[in-house]
Amino acid sequence: MNVLDTLRERGFIAQTTFEEDLYKQLDEPTTFYVGFDPTADSLHIGHYIPIMAMAHMQRAGHKPIALMGGGTAMIGDPSGKTDMRKMMTTETIDHNVEKIQKQMSRFLDFSEGKAIIVNNGDWLRHLNFIEFMRDIGSLFSVNKMLTAECYKARMATDNGLSFLEFTYMLMQSYDFLELFHRYGCRLEMGGNDQWSNMLGGADLIRRKDHENAYACTFQLLLTHDGRKMGKTEAGALWLDPEKTSPFDFYQYWRNVDDRDVEKCLALLTFLPMDEVRRLGALEGAEINEAKKVLAYEVTKLVHGEEEAKKAAEGAASLFGGGAQSANIPTFEVTRAQLQEDGRVTTLLHLSGLCKSRSDARAQVTAGAVLLGDEKVTDVNLTVTEDMFGDDGLMLRKGKKNYCRLLLK
Repeated sequence: MNVLDTLRERGFIAQTTFEEDLYKQLDEPTTFYVGFDPTADSLHIGHYIPIMAMAHMQRAGHKPIALMGGGTAMIGDPSGKTDMRKMMTTETIDHNVEKIQKQMSRFLDFSEGKAIIVNNGDWLRHLNFIEFMRDIGSLFSVNKMLTAECYKARMATDNGLSFLEFTYMLMQSYDFLELFHRYGCRLEMGGNDQWSNMLGGADLIRRKDHENAYACTFQLLLTHDGRKMGKTEAGALWLDPEKTSPFDFYQYWRNVDDRDVEKCLALLTFLPMDEVRRLGALEGAEINEAKKVLAYEVTKLVHGEEEAKKAAEGAASLFGGGAQSANIPTFEVTRAQLQEDGRVTTLLHLSGLCKSRSDARAQVTAGAVLLGDEKVTDVNLTVTEDMFGDDGLMLRKGKKNYCRLLLK
């Protein structure tokens, strides 16, 4: 099976250029790239779809290039944004690139040149503006660029589109040309929101070097009703365990909607499609077994098998009634903290169960908070030392958010 068929069967493919020619190209080992925007010091679940696609491509004998946007991040991609991104310093960008590079090695095999990581800051930060505009800018039509959805959407906003952001397509297109010259890269892959930028790069290679180049986009990770997945009350679902704990990561997938299970199994795991379809077809209470498989498999790929086992054991203990497990998320509170401000609303915020103290008060007022086995009805309830048992004190928000408080 051609890897394009594999990706299509699993639900990755959104759009391709010159599909018949791309099929032929992928019948032989092909170097391809995916760009990663270092706007944070960790990848999040939105990056996981292209990472999984890269892994499928690599397993089929193709060579991935993970391109870090150390140069393009200094401009900012306007795609999907209603306002210009906040300017980042080169120090912040370089720090984020370094952190993301370390994460990438968990998902791809970089041994013996089987995959490489490069940084477009190596060539973009030192461009001569006039030479670049004469050599590259002259090959782009402003009329055509303005038809791109990312530009049209921004031009319709109050703040409009800055010239800085307008040049982003040229920068990303130039990346593809540079990777073609350096590594023989013939295919750019990425999220479907990058379609216009990717077309620009493939077209640049064809016009300037008269060589074949291709673009292929992936479906965004959406729920059955079209909402983006990976958004939690605490923000994005990060791949860094310091930002999203393996337990919380596991719990997110354990609690996805029944109608999204099969799609997530196909996109986010390497389970054979026969098994994906079997699990996705389960109904009623049995679908929970499929969700456990999904949560375990995705957590194993992102955080390793040991952390996946801990998360599964913690969840089983918590929801099976034995809530005093070492694998349940914990928060250490000192006696000094309790004396200074031991209100349950403060602890809800500090432990990460609520995004703010006002959110915590709203949760208490709504009757969604339990301390131990008792519902909290007083927003000013103060936690005292004598409430802690040998195994701590369980603080809960709603049915699925738990944290064990430990007295330090």
